[in-house]
Amino acid sequence: MNSLTHVSANGLRRILCIGGGPAGLYFALLMKARQPSLQITVVERNRPFDTFGWGVVLSDQTLANLVEADPVSAHLIGEAFHHWDDIQVFFKGGQVRSGGHGFCGVGRKRLLNILQERCLALGVDLVFECDAADDQALAAQYDADLVIACDGLNSRIRQRYADVFQPDIDLRKCRFVWLGTHQTFDAFTFAFEQTEHGWFQAHAYQFDDDTSTFIVETLEETWKAHGLDAMEQPEAIAFCEKLFAAYLGGHALISNATHLRGSANWIRFPRVVCKHWVHRIDVAGKTVPVVLMGDAAHTAHFSIGSGTKLALEDAIDLANAFAQDGSVDEVLTHYEATRGVEVLKIQNAARNSTEWFENVDRYSGMPIEQFAYSMLTRSQRISHENLRLRDAAWLGGYEQWLTGGKKAIAPMLMPFTVRGLTLKNRIVVSPMATYSAVDGVPQDFLLVHLGARALGGAALVMVEMTSPTPEGRITPACTGLYNEAQSAAFTRIVDFVHAQSSAKVGIQLGHSGPKGSTQVGWEGTDEPLPAGNWPLLAASAIAYGAQNQLPAAVTRADMDTLREQFVASTVRAAAAGFDWLELHAAHGYLLAAFLSPLTNLREDDYGGCLANRLRYPLEVFAAMRAVWPTDRPMSVRISAHDWTPGGNTDDDAIAMARAFKDAGADVIDVSSGQTTRAARPIYGRMYQTPFSDRIRNEVGIATIAVGAITDADQANSIIAAGRADLCAVARPHLADPAWTLHEAAKLQSRAVEWPKQYLSGRDQLYREIAKQKEMSTPAAATGLAAKTTANEE
Repeated sequence: MNSLTHVSANGLRRILCIGGGPAGLYFALLMKARQPSLQITVVERNRPFDTFGWGVVLSDQTLANLVEADPVSAHLIGEAFHHWDDIQVFFKGGQVRSGGHGFCGVGRKRLLNILQERCLALGVDLVFECDAADDQALAAQYDADLVIACDGLNSRIRQRYADVFQPDIDLRKCRFVWLGTHQTFDAFTFAFEQTEHGWFQAHAYQFDDDTSTFIVETLEETWKAHGLDAMEQPEAIAFCEKLFAAYLGGHALISNATHLRGSANWIRFPRVVCKHWVHRIDVAGKTVPVVLMGDAAHTAHFSIGSGTKLALEDAIDLANAFAQDGSVDEVLTHYEATRGVEVLKIQNAARNSTEWFENVDRYSGMPIEQFAYSMLTRSQRISHENLRLRDAAWLGGYEQWLTGGKKAIAPMLMPFTVRGLTLKNRIVVSPMATYSAVDGVPQDFLLVHLGARALGGAALVMVEMTSPTPEGRITPACTGLYNEAQSAAFTRIVDFVHAQSSAKVGIQLGHSGPKGSTQVGWEGTDEPLPAGNWPLLAASAIAYGAQNQLPAAVTRADMDTLREQFVASTVRAAAAGFDWLELHAAHGYLLAAFLSPLTNLREDDYGGCLANRLRYPLEVFAAMRAVWPTDRPMSVRISAHDWTPGGNTDDDAIAMARAFKDAGADVIDVSSGQTTRAARPIYGRMYQTPFSDRIRNEVGIATIAVGAITDADQANSIIAAGRADLCAVARPHLADPAWTLHEAAKLQSRAVEWPKQYLSGRDQLYREIAKQKEMSTPAAATGLAAKTTANEE
């Protein structure tokens, strides 16, 4: 064939794939099947039957994608797969099994052979035992118009052009070894075994009639403590066989990498993220794009089984892009932009999953029921309601277990008791600045704002950050609690919430520090007033931003005065009847400015190490706790991460939470960031919940999760998994004061019960409005709402 006479619509004639793994082979066969005139060559350094993996896992959804992309190869792969629906978890002598998960396992070697045979049938040239040391020389040899760099995890092409691809490679904390066994498993099996040096876990699944993959994983320090770093393969395998004997049924563990010496087959998983996937090189005067694909471009931890999935779907997406009109450059730009987003979603889930397995000890105090739920939802891609779709009977049993054997209810609707206070459910209306006060006195707007949300089903409504001093307000329109007029106005709000709803009401006390004397939010968040600014105080004389005024560093006398002002406000809050008190020590305000090393440069006893930086916030908290009623809870809001180099991290948050717990805090409200203008948070769904998870389960204190929690499914997942005890919801409650009722109505439509103690008479009426809105016609909801308005009048 004279390929020069056959040019694709994109101008391609010859494609070179460097690497004969799933990505390269699958892309080659897809392109050849769609454009037979293309000359496509796959170059692989190994022999056709060489591979050092065991089985690979794909989900049912990925199989569906393969069927759509190439039915012939999908049929062959489907015939080779071993399919199962169940996941089984073994932990501390117990086991939990849930179904409906839909996985398929196939031997890696068998998968490669199927793809190789399909390539040959279509006319793709396969070149084995060819070491692609120089991609430019190979591109010239094959006169390539396009080079697909799919040369795996340790891609030499990615390394050669690292200045363009900009790879970020993160070696994770665990060591793992990829083994096989002739023990067969009828479920995807996770087995956890504790040793004197820490936890080991096995990930096991069957991939053909008589063989299973058996991955053993443990933290590197645990691995070293057992001397596995100094063992040869046979000795290390014998160690694993003994440790996991209960699951092997007398079968041996097998290595297919016996050529490796010592402990070289135990590796740390490298998470690979590349900023760019396309580079253009000059080959004999011709510009040739080099495109990363598969593990060369990105990796996803084996605990979510997505490495091969990503490789195959990379190939599908790029082949689909070439099927559309457009130049090669347009196709590649589209591929990198769109595929990069999809991969990032998987990698974010993989990161969550990886970190869960790196921190098994964090969850080891849980009963197996919750431990298994936490494991199943670890990636945050599988939610509470998704588990119901997979295995409704199992989830219903788990919900009943959460209630202590009573009737199953949605986790977010379970009551929560702390000290002498019982909240009817787990939903909190976050403190939200309303900028509606006059001289610190809350107006009717705040009564309506909090009252509507109390009637809307939330268990606890929180007043925005309220200052104990006039100068501690964020803006002139923020609330204060330092005089009788303010106390009277707050008492009116508290009395309304208590009289008209079954909700509780709390107040958040805090001093703005270096972020004070600014404009209201809609005029300019954190921007100084155009005129009339008041003096500011901070831990150190550091302005929040170049445009903000320079605060004075507080003196010891200032600290005494401020502490007593916090105490006086606490006494006023108790007298006003508030059920809950929170101290704001986050977001760059005064107490947060003490806690962060970025804003605390003091050289006295209140600066330097974290213990010193904690000294004054703890002093304020202890003084407040001493005058706050003992039967009412106190929480502390902290920034668990500064999101800035040199700032606090979640390790510091653990120490802060422990210190406040020891001082008498009942709950930690876990936020993050906003301590400096340089903060660059990594946003996403429930993006701050992992900090809450860690604090709750390592420190052993109740937590409030906050940040991008937008629906009941997320709240139920957080509560059920033990990642937090309460969920604070802000923006959704702004859009819909009855958000809690509406979300609960959706749950009711799925036959989830409301707890009997949940509703007052007025709440029942609002529940019916919510139910009608979610389940009936707009006319029915409107009619009931009109009836309610008449009753209120």
